[in-house]
Amino acid sequence: MNDAAKEFDIVVYGATGFTGRLVAEYLGARYGNGGDVRWAMAGRSADKLAEVRDEMGLPADTPLVVADAASPATLADMAARTKVVLTTVGPYQLYGSDLVAACAAAGTDYVDLCGEPTWMRAMIDAHEETAKASGARIVFSCGFDSIPFDLGVFYLQELAKEQLGGPVPRVKGRVRRMKGTFSGGTAASLKATMAAAAEDPKVLDLLRNPFALTPGFQGPDQPRGTKPGYDEALGSWQAPFIMAAINTRNVHRSNLLLGHAYGEDFVYDEMVLTGPREAGEAAANAMAAGMGAMISDDGPKPGEGPGKEERETGFYDVLFVGEAADGRTIRVGVTGDKDPGYGSTSKMIAEAALCLITDATDTPGGIWTPAPAMGMALIERLRANAGLTFEPETS
Repeated sequence: MNDAAKEFDIVVYGATGFTGRLVAEYLGARYGNGGDVRWAMAGRSADKLAEVRDEMGLPADTPLVVADAASPATLADMAARTKVVLTTVGPYQLYGSDLVAACAAAGTDYVDLCGEPTWMRAMIDAHEETAKASGARIVFSCGFDSIPFDLGVFYLQELAKEQLGGPVPRVKGRVRRMKGTFSGGTAASLKATMAAAAEDPKVLDLLRNPFALTPGFQGPDQPRGTKPGYDEALGSWQAPFIMAAINTRNVHRSNLLLGHAYGEDFVYDEMVLTGPREAGEAAANAMAAGMGAMISDDGPKPGEGPGKEERETGFYDVLFVGEAADGRTIRVGVTGDKDPGYGSTSKMIAEAALCLITDATDTPGGIWTPAPAMGMALIERLRANAGLTFEPETS
């Protein structure tokens, strides 16, 4: 079935979960249904889907698709009916493999919220050639991990070409401010990854490798970013950033897929800025000590999330600093207007799905990261629709 004949533009798989509901709510509010964007809600139970649809006040004729991770045939049927599958059903290493296989085989585009590098590498090894042959564009990490960071580096490097005459070999990603919570799905993914690493030493090796997602390429040593420290150039203490483990690997994969547009000697890391003097040092140490709370039993659970007010008042502000070999620097700020793990993420993944099928039509099949798959087209969609900014800054 060619794309023009497909029943839907987007199927939101996991629409009865917390983040899936937010995606459905966003699509319904911004794009309606049946006009320029034909989308459907998918999940294991038709009754539950109908209940959630009605709770959200979506039209009664919003299409519902029954699909279950435990039934590959239902996943294949879902993939055959739509141009793109948008999935929020994680941990992906537990529930996502058959869906990637189905989309790759069917030539159906796919976007997710994955932050699980070892599973992503397994999917690259298993399905990239199939996706290239079928034309399926499989794009991982289309939420807070890793769109603001992947596209932030991409935007900075495009600016560096204009202003400095070429890309910069060193970029720092620094979270300046953030209000909001990480999702229960992210916490569950971290737990599942740690459990897998405990059973298989090869998983641990991949987790330690900053080039885990660049098969056949091993770049220069990278900063580890695992301990607090003081950045003289920025005049601030800094702490480890829990999303760096996935974001940095996606940025390096983007560089590979862009033909090493950032250079084969490219170095990138991420930290959280905590401020100067003793207060900044104390905050950095406290943040580092609290990293384990994310995967503790008291952390967020899948299906749980903040209330509307908390989502609406959340935000994030990330600084990217590029350093040229001659000492010149370039700075870019990226901001989002909602809670990063829910409010902003639900908008980003929806716009990524639409970007694939409306703007990035020339991107060939394969397993992608957001920047090389959609680039400036996605940046423009996020600016126009999803409350993100990408702006040059002066030091």
